[in-house]
Amino acid sequence: MPGSMKLMSVKRGLGMFVLALGVVWLMMSGVAVGRGPVQPFALPEFTGIEESAWINSAPLAVADLRGQVLVLDFWTFDCWNCYRSFPWLKALEHRFEGQDVQVIGIHTPEFEHEKVRTNVVAKVQEFGLEHPVMMDNDFAFWKALGNRYWPAFYLVDRAGQVRAVFAGETHEGDARAQQIEALIVELLEES
Repeated sequence: MPGSMKLMSVKRGLGMFVLALGVVWLMMSGVAVGRGPVQPFALPEFTGIEESAWINSAPLAVADLRGQVLVLDFWTFDCWNCYRSFPWLKALEHRFEGQDVQVIGIHTPEFEHEKVRTNVVAKVQEFGLEHPVMMDNDFAFWKALGNRYWPAFYLVDRAGQVRAVFAGETHEGDARAQQIEALIVELLEES
């Protein structure tokens, strides 16, 4: 193979490598993959029914939460995109304090050590999370919703219908945070 053809082949291979690295960087950086509003569907029942499956709360049932707007946060504690979203999530809770908005964390582990309750409790305390957190170690709730991302945020209306889904790291004031919060206000205004 002549030298110029080898050089072109190397450049093409390098270009593909750089493109692949760019895609991986986008995926890991929390760039938006969310969909926003979806065709409404009923929130499935929480799969954690034992006391040990819940942190900061007794086991919750969907029926007990009717009348509230829910923000479900799928996360796992080794996911930096997840924990970098917590400052915004805690600010959201503060902004909607006293209104019918309830954040519920769904801890769905990626690794074995993330299934250990004491490890999850320690991380909930470290991150200062005060809302209920359900441990979804068997991915049952994840699968029931067809979730695919950490973090993912599901907005549920007062009637128990999932109305919007967002995925990816979210920060105070960014476009996704503004869209989520605007939808929460809309859901609160619905009768």
